[in-house]
Amino acid sequence: MLKSKGLERQFDSIRLNSALKPRSLTARVLLVSTVWAAVALVVIAVVISELYRQGSERGFQETLRAQLYNVINSISVNDNAALAGSPQLGDLRFSQPQTGWYWSAEPIGNFNTQPLYSTSLGSGELPVASVKDVPFDTSYERFYTVQDPFGNQVEVAETEVVLDIEGRTARFRVAGNRDVLERDIRDFSQNLYIALGVFSLGSFALNALAILYGLKPLDQVRRSLEKIRAGDSEKLDGEFPREIQPLANEVNALIDSNRRIIERARMQVGNLAHSLKTPLAVLLNESRVLEQSHGDLVRTQAEAMQGQVQSYLNRARIAAQRDSLLARTEVQPVVERLIRVMRRLNPDKEFTVHLDTPGLVLAMEQQDVEETLGNLLENAARFAVQGVSITAEPAKDLPPGEDSGRRTWISVTIEDDGPGLEPHEIREALKRGRRLDESKPGTGLGLSIVSEITSEYKGVFALSRAGAGGLLATLTLPAMIKDVA
Repeated sequence: MLKSKGLERQFDSIRLNSALKPRSLTARVLLVSTVWAAVALVVIAVVISELYRQGSERGFQETLRAQLYNVINSISVNDNAALAGSPQLGDLRFSQPQTGWYWSAEPIGNFNTQPLYSTSLGSGELPVASVKDVPFDTSYERFYTVQDPFGNQVEVAETEVVLDIEGRTARFRVAGNRDVLERDIRDFSQNLYIALGVFSLGSFALNALAILYGLKPLDQVRRSLEKIRAGDSEKLDGEFPREIQPLANEVNALIDSNRRIIERARMQVGNLAHSLKTPLAVLLNESRVLEQSHGDLVRTQAEAMQGQVQSYLNRARIAAQRDSLLARTEVQPVVERLIRVMRRLNPDKEFTVHLDTPGLVLAMEQQDVEETLGNLLENAARFAVQGVSITAEPAKDLPPGEDSGRRTWISVTIEDDGPGLEPHEIREALKRGRRLDESKPGTGLGLSIVSEITSEYKGVFALSRAGAGGLLATLTLPAMIKDVA
């Protein structure tokens, strides 16, 4: 039981995945290429933005390092053992207050003197990161980020330098406003994303055009197949690219082989029917000159042989051309032709036709359609009191086991206002040779022939009571195969 449930879940998953997959080759290629291009552009944007950030941060630190050594070279110890100097860094931000750009020189150790600060720092002091948290590197430099007294995020470059031979040492710092750096990176990233976005739209459009142009020969193949279904052509015509030409050749070979098989089957059916026609006719003629008991027996068996031979010949012929691209019959002309005949044979009956959906085409041989509908119309006219109606439309209910994804189906209903049949009478009426009303002319083969032909085409034939009280015959017959997008 658990295993069965697991298999059901697997089948449900497979069906769900199949439903989610695009069924159009163009859609698949466009989807894959678009997703790949979008992912690639996003990765490119992220990588370029990150590389620009790393380069900008390195450049920012190099600028701070250069300014740091400018400050070191501008400050020395004077004759009074005090720090002296006035660095000229060429940047007004070091002289404007609260800009986030500062420098400082602070004595350390036994060097007891006043520190020096840039004008921009004023009387404030820069926070200092612990050496334990941010140690000096091999060049005895370190970089860290802190918040200045005015709320700016600043990057600090720091080092310690011995200023004279007496070992006086000072700690030098240069700070730069990181908001400038972040704003520059943000502006670059924004411009980059806009440029890549515009490029991606153009790239997607060009990619779609290239794919549509590349797959255009497949549309030509589809149009050629539609012409074959419509009967306007017998093979795939046109010049195709060398990747598709072998497929076109194989399809043409398949169509030609299918046509030869059908013609061979028809020829064999005709030969067999012709070869049996004369012996059966002789037997029927001889039955008339025999004694009545023997004659009736021979005649009955000969007629049964005729019916059986015709039935199996029809099955062989239908099996040979079933699902063939060459088997097609438009419903409207056949129905109109049969109705004209019925009206001529039954002038006292009214025949109503409902063909609201134009262009219905059955995937059946014309003679099979005519024989099926003709038998039902003839049977309905025989028992109708006033009239018969026939309706053809796309089927709402499919035959058992059939999938609507590949083939469409057509429903044909024939209704009369006669006495109708009870359920047990319907079962008897479908048996070959059974006649429920001996007062009416007929052989009792009509309904069984309809049932056999419908079954050979994998359709459904059902009898029921009509709304007017008569008999309702319902046929569900195969239409042309759908185009696969």
